[in-house]
Amino acid sequence: MELFRKATLMLRPRHVLGGSAKAVGIALGFILFALAWSGLSRNYAAEGKAVLFPSPQAVWAVAMDYMGVGPKTAVKVLEARASAPSPAAADFAEDAVRAEAREDLKILGLDLKVSFRRVCIAFLLAALVGVPLGLFIGAYHWFESILQPVTEFIRYVPVPALVPLLIVVFGIDEAPKLMLIFIGTVFQIILMTSDEVRRVPMDLVHLCYTLGGKSSEVVFKVMLPAALPGIFDALRLSNGWAWTWLIVAELVAANEGMGYRIVRFQRYLDTDKLFFYLIILGLIGLLLDLLFRLLNRSLFRWAATDKR
Repeated sequence: MELFRKATLMLRPRHVLGGSAKAVGIALGFILFALAWSGLSRNYAAEGKAVLFPSPQAVWAVAMDYMGVGPKTAVKVLEARASAPSPAAADFAEDAVRAEAREDLKILGLDLKVSFRRVCIAFLLAALVGVPLGLFIGAYHWFESILQPVTEFIRYVPVPALVPLLIVVFGIDEAPKLMLIFIGTVFQIILMTSDEVRRVPMDLVHLCYTLGGKSSEVVFKVMLPAALPGIFDALRLSNGWAWTWLIVAELVAANEGMGYRIVRFQRYLDTDKLFFYLIILGLIGLLLDLLFRLLNRSLFRWAATDKR
């Protein structure tokens, strides 16, 4: 009966789960995801198209090969040891094979470093521009009438269509890649920030004026602090968009980066490595999202109960 009661409570909208129940839910979600992935890969394998949709086992094997201990590496080690003239030479050959396999891991590290730098720079620039503009649009109607229509207009222009223009204006170095991520992110930040500022209760604004507050104090001491939890949450969502624009950005004359490598894997049908890179990107997104949530709860404890 107690188990049935708990199960019934879990079906109530917005019912807060305990730590163990939440952990079970997270594990169940990933298990269902893995089962669906396995089922799809088996269908492709049955049609003789396993190379187009690799199984979780194949992607795990790639991850192990990146560490120098995977099945492909093991085959190469056996071949190297078999052709070695002596036991000492065999040991040297095995070390060389495993070191060569781990070169892919160094490339992955370089790709992560380059992509992370690009996203962080572009996202920080977007936040530095987008949050103040969104604040003023949400606080002042005259500012809204000037900037909101322009922002809405530019937001609906497909960002990939700007790639040729960005190359013409900024060349083929880092600038067009950063600008593409910036443009794809900043207008979302502006609009979501302005929406959060508009949600600040007018009672707080009137109270500030009643107590003798000035217009600048209303904006920076009432509206901005009250909207900050929502703005921070908007930045969390926008950071996810910044990573999605990374693939498009790294099509612009890139020689390294996660997006560049994924496109290269697609070109040569290395789909197992492609899936491995996608999983790495997903894990990065999951960790960044968790970090944003933890920072939000830590910085704005007074607003945490409102989102339950």
